[in-house]
Amino acid sequence: MTKVCHMTSAHAPEDVRIFHKECVSLAKAGYDVTLVERGDSYEKDGVHIVGVGMPAGGRLERMTSFAKRIYEQALAVDAEIYHFHDPELLPYGLKLKRAGKKVIFDSHERYTEQLKNKPYLPAAVTIPMAKAYGCYERRVLKELDAVIFPCTMQGENPFAGLCRRVELISNAAILGEFFDQYDSMREKAPRQICYVGGLTKERGITNDVLASAKAEATLALAGEFSDADYEAEVRKLAEFSCVDYRGRLDRDDVRALLAESRIGLCTLLDVGQYCKIDTFGIKVFEYMSMALPVILSKSAYNCKMVDKYHFGLCIDPSNIDEIAEAITYLLDHPEEARQMGENGRRAVKEEFNWGVEEKKLLALYEDILKK
Repeated sequence: MTKVCHMTSAHAPEDVRIFHKECVSLAKAGYDVTLVERGDSYEKDGVHIVGVGMPAGGRLERMTSFAKRIYEQALAVDAEIYHFHDPELLPYGLKLKRAGKKVIFDSHERYTEQLKNKPYLPAAVTIPMAKAYGCYERRVLKELDAVIFPCTMQGENPFAGLCRRVELISNAAILGEFFDQYDSMREKAPRQICYVGGLTKERGITNDVLASAKAEATLALAGEFSDADYEAEVRKLAEFSCVDYRGRLDRDDVRALLAESRIGLCTLLDVGQYCKIDTFGIKVFEYMSMALPVILSKSAYNCKMVDKYHFGLCIDPSNIDEIAEAITYLLDHPEEARQMGENGRRAVKEEFNWGVEEKKLLALYEDILKK
């Protein structure tokens, strides 16, 4: 049985893409799968989870000494294939490759774009840092066996020619997790809308709060704030009174939240990669699976998919009035909103499901093992 080891220093335990999709799919396909991550050690769904505790300090400690701990535990697994998920693990991916291992970098985001807009970095250093990171990433990728990215960006593959194998694997929905659990008779909370995911200004959370209050809707927020300062900033808003903050939820609680809500929000601001990527985030696929009409940022890809499947509305994410008007329209036109939700479920069943992406992942592993 081929041993596989996934490594993450930055993502939360049981991250949806890493654990629920990739690791579980590989285990079901007959691989001996270990996931080294923060937290505790245990066994689940055929995956050996090796926890290394929690980072003791902040972001810098996570990217240095904690990343090294992740690598050391992963090295002890002595796997044939290593699959890592964070840019701070690039040096260790290179070490593993030079030690004779098969190595895959799963780049969840286009970090050369995201680094230019990190609020915790001084503006004067963001572009030079992004360029330096890009140079180092390209050098490492030349030696690795494969890089995975979720999608094209404005029609182009951003990793084309940078690695011997490039695979595009999206965050499409697991049909058995949300889609198959949908209950059309479930009673919904009056005027409740929702957002599930990371809570940052760049992801439109401030504007969502302001727009929800303007639309006289209850905004159920699920996820973790990017940092304490931003959380304090949002909580100080008078409009925060419309928010029902749920914190970080497990998968069952996320499903329950979507089942009781009427609209899903994903109003990412036009910064970094957000309006350039040709795919949706996990949250959008989950909204669609649970028959929620979706309010999306007005990017070329989003507009194209909404025109194709008619499952939501595209808005300018920087325009609070426009977001509020979209919320009000969907709440005040329940039959049209219901039809949009059904259209979203059809889109998931036809195109946006993990079964399609899983085949790409397994084919990639089989190809790597042959070489």
